[in-house]
Amino acid sequence: MAKEQRVLVIDDEKINLKIIGDMLNDDVHVMLAKSGEQGIRKAIQYQPDLILLDVVMPEMDGFETMNRLRHNVHTSAIPVIFITALNDASHEEKALLMGASDYIQKPLHTNIVQARVRLHLELVKQRKLLEKLANIDPLTALANRRKYQDVIAHEWQKAIYNQDCISLLVIDIDNFKQYNDCYGHATGDTVLKQVAAALANQVTDKGLVARYGGEEFVIVLPGYSQEASVEIARYCMQDVESLNLVYSHEEFSGKVTVSVGGATKKPTDKCDIDVFFNMADEMLGLAKKSGKNKILWKLPGDLHLIAR
Repeated sequence: MAKEQRVLVIDDEKINLKIIGDMLNDDVHVMLAKSGEQGIRKAIQYQPDLILLDVVMPEMDGFETMNRLRHNVHTSAIPVIFITALNDASHEEKALLMGASDYIQKPLHTNIVQARVRLHLELVKQRKLLEKLANIDPLTALANRRKYQDVIAHEWQKAIYNQDCISLLVIDIDNFKQYNDCYGHATGDTVLKQVAAALANQVTDKGLVARYGGEEFVIVLPGYSQEASVEIARYCMQDVESLNLVYSHEEFSGKVTVSVGGATKKPTDKCDIDVFFNMADEMLGLAKKSGKNKILWKLPGDLHLIAR
């Protein structure tokens, strides 16, 4: 078990919380909750890797807590181990049918609890690694289109809830086909990697840079205003230009740059993510048609901002 992994223990008895906490504290970061309600709040806020859940609790028992965890989008994937003094096989069956990962009966034995927690945390680590690999573009090491779609959906809903804005940049490498024609696809792949690194360099942990497909990239900026997002787009363009990727072959000559289409929105339940993407993508198309190497930003109505 790695210390950076988090285990949430939910039990109404303080002595049980202390015992289980002492069993695990040397290997993982242990969080404690003394009720199902508090446990759900902490699970949503801290996103533990594993939950140890007592069955018999007042007000909200373990089964009801488990049911609510499973029906919340923020906690549905967190594995749960039931811990209980109940020795009725029907309770164990119910727990497993609800989606519990394991079922440990009291009295607790330190070695058994540690071994089972260690097993499930290792499974969590492997699952997260597979998910990460499934969400990474193998060429550029950026997030892929699948990851982008997951993130934009999540951030969209969060923006609705917080009544906040979200910005989206759709970026395309100018003259990439000509560069490929000049030097071949292997060299073109190197250009994709260099541009990807330049874009990633300008985005903080709060945002996401993803390869959308081919030579097209997207940047999601939750909470960023139009002005702040345009500034990031400018820095991205400057970083790509500073790579000085010049090509010259027969009738083709020039320098690799990028065009950017952008949009900023304060979404509501009536707004559509696809429409939002199309707004930014439309601006990208206009930027490409009107000379490339520029930023166009969607404004209300049929207007757009020419940022460069």
